[in-house]
Amino acid sequence: MSEVKIASELRDQFGKGAARKIRRADRVPVVLYGHGTEPRHLTMPGHDLLLALRTPNVLIRIEGAVDELALPKGVQRDPIKGFLEHVDLILVRRGEKVTIEMPVTVSGEVVNGAILDQQLVQISVEAEATNLPSGVEIDVDGKDVGFAVHAGDLDLPKGTTLAVEPDTLVLHVIAAPTVDLPEEGEAEAAAEAPAAEAGDEAAEGEQAAAAE
Repeated sequence: MSEVKIASELRDQFGKGAARKIRRADRVPVVLYGHGTEPRHLTMPGHDLLLALRTPNVLIRIEGAVDELALPKGVQRDPIKGFLEHVDLILVRRGEKVTIEMPVTVSGEVVNGAILDQQLVQISVEAEATNLPSGVEIDVDGKDVGFAVHAGDLDLPKGTTLAVEPDTLVLHVIAAPTVDLPEEGEAEAAAEAPAAEAGDEAAEGEQAAAAE
C-alpha cells in the first residue's frame, strides 16, 4: 500500500467554536495518539483528508507539525452534509503488525433459483502496518445452492493472516424462497368473496330499513 502524504499544523485552540473556525478554513481537527505518547492535536486540509479516507485503512504520512505514520481510527462526519468534523489517527511503525477490518467484495452472479447470502462485508486480519491489504474478492459466478466460503478458504494477500476463526462463515448460496400461488379457481373465489360480502351487507341494510 502506498502512503498518502498530508501536511499538518499544530492546534492550540479547542472547543466547539474553535472547531467551527477550523472547518470554515477547510481544515479538520485531528488527534494523533498511540505507542504510549501524549495525544497531539493537529489540523489537516479537509479536502486532502477526505480523499485519503476514501481508501479503506489508508496509511497516512503526516508531515509538517509532526513526521509520523498513522492509520485512521475514528472518523466523525456531519450527518447531513457528510463533511469531516473530526478524525482520530493512531501511530504505527514500520514492521509493526496491526489488526484491521479488510473489505470483502463479491464478483459474478449465482445460478437462477439461488441467492447469495453474504454474512461478512469485511473481515478482521493482521498485517504489517506499512503493507496493508486493500481487500479480498470472492468469485461466485455460476455457484449453486450449497456453495459456501469460510474465513479459512479466503485467498489472503501475502503477509496477511486471519484474526478470526477459520470456520467463520463469510458467505453462502441458498435456495431462493418460493411463493405458493393459489390455483385459478381459488383466486377467483378469493376475488369474489369481498364482493359477495358487500352484497350481503347491503341486503341486510335494506331489510332493516324496510322493517323500520
